[in-house]
Amino acid sequence: MVEPDQQRAALAALVAERGESLAGLSRLLGRNAAYLQQYLERGSPRLLHEEDRAKLARYFGVAEVQLGGPTVAASVTVPRLDLAASAGPGTLVDEEMAAPLRLDAAFARGLGAKPEALSMIAVRGDSMLPTLADGDAILVDTGARSGGEGIQVVRHDGVLLVKRLRRRGATVELVSDNPDYPPIAVAVGDRLEIVGRVVWMSRRLR
Repeated sequence: MVEPDQQRAALAALVAERGESLAGLSRLLGRNAAYLQQYLERGSPRLLHEEDRAKLARYFGVAEVQLGGPTVAASVTVPRLDLAASAGPGTLVDEEMAAPLRLDAAFARGLGAKPEALSMIAVRGDSMLPTLADGDAILVDTGARSGGEGIQVVRHDGVLLVKRLRRRGATVELVSDNPDYPPIAVAVGDRLEIVGRVVWMSRRLR
């Protein structure tokens, strides 16, 4: 937030630049005609009220931070795909878009992924318990397709799965964290596509 003197200087510059009347702007705010003149010349009030600041920013078409408002953290848009990565026997999926997710840009970078490579999908099934549960939302880094460490989202025979990958010579095993589910052996190159690595998950508390 800017200092009071800086806030007054910023408003005075806007008023002078646009040739506005302080009395007219005061009435716009629903205040007495001398309100802004007293604010600029006498420092009373010391700071603009939040509602007054927001109204003036909208009127002048400037960011509210220019008049002392809070700095808005940079954010990125992450597509939220209306599909599910099965943590069970496998589910055919449709790639339809749901409402996108807004994430803090610094948080996204902290995941070690490029924000533009992230997508969010849901988990279905219990084969990745206790790590992932049915209904969990997971962020997938589609820029990481090497199939290395960690949990991967893969597409096999048109089915989207979330598993760990373990290489066994000429085969790749799709491994579940739940010991009740045996590994799925897939021949290298046998219609297995690595979609990306799971870098974060969210879960509703019950």
